[in-house]
Amino acid sequence: MRIVFMGTPDFAVPSLEALLKAGHDVIAVYCQPDKPKGRGHKLLPPPVKELALKHNIPVYQPVSLRKPEAIEELRVLQPELIVVAAYGKILPVDVLNIPPRGCINVHGSLLPKYRGAAPIQWAVLNGDAVTGVTIQQMGEGVDTGDMLSKAETAIGENETSGELFDRLMVLGAELLIDTIEKLDTIVPEPQDESQATHASMISKEMGAIDWTKPAQAIHNQVRGLNPWPAAFCTVDGKRMKIFRTQVVSAQGEPGVVANLNGEMTVFCGENAVQLTEIQPENGKRMRGSDYLRGHPLQKDTKVQ
Repeated sequence: MRIVFMGTPDFAVPSLEALLKAGHDVIAVYCQPDKPKGRGHKLLPPPVKELALKHNIPVYQPVSLRKPEAIEELRVLQPELIVVAAYGKILPVDVLNIPPRGCINVHGSLLPKYRGAAPIQWAVLNGDAVTGVTIQQMGEGVDTGDMLSKAETAIGENETSGELFDRLMVLGAELLIDTIEKLDTIVPEPQDESQATHASMISKEMGAIDWTKPAQAIHNQVRGLNPWPAAFCTVDGKRMKIFRTQVVSAQGEPGVVANLNGEMTVFCGENAVQLTEIQPENGKRMRGSDYLRGHPLQKDTKVQ
């Protein structure tokens, strides 16, 4: 099948790889423009572009798909199907109407739950036990199109967003190929609007920890914001990022840090969390227990 693939970050790479392995004719790849990264602000290509160039697939990086010239450029390619995975742009109606087989999207949640930009992170932040991927027929709204297929997976109690991300991008690629193979026989299922929720973008400000909350909520916050932007607190006036925690049964004043059995433990509104992986300001990642050995706690030390 003649396919135009639209995707930008790591999440989209397995889907493009799967299409190529399945023998589909990927005639073009669309992704976001190269962006400056690192201290030198060097322009670097997105992961999907790198993969496309390795396979000698033409790459298009329009700033907007709403411009007439961009729409005409895509129309000339004559794709039968457009496949989207974390492209980062909304497809206008004129684009949606180009391929005769439509446009389908690989979405990292069980729709209609978590429509929007950060479905994987919000599933972890909210402490969900189950999530998955949905292949949907794209419509004019954000993730509102009819559903074609779903695949579920359990979320581990200590699993981070980054770890779940890595699993779902593979699961999504597998489901994509299976869905395309059955495209002629699938009956699209409309989404139940009454069950729809929105997964807004993640911000750095969300990393600030409120120690009066229950330990489980803080544990979910740490998992959900790992690897970016990372949960954080302030210790002795310096910011400390927290990448992994463990919920323990212990009671004390919220925010007070204690050395419990050699582990750096902070009391919460309910129970406590061990800070098992941290990063002090201007330092490297380390175990909380290793930090304690170099920074003995004073009585009733509090984190902010």
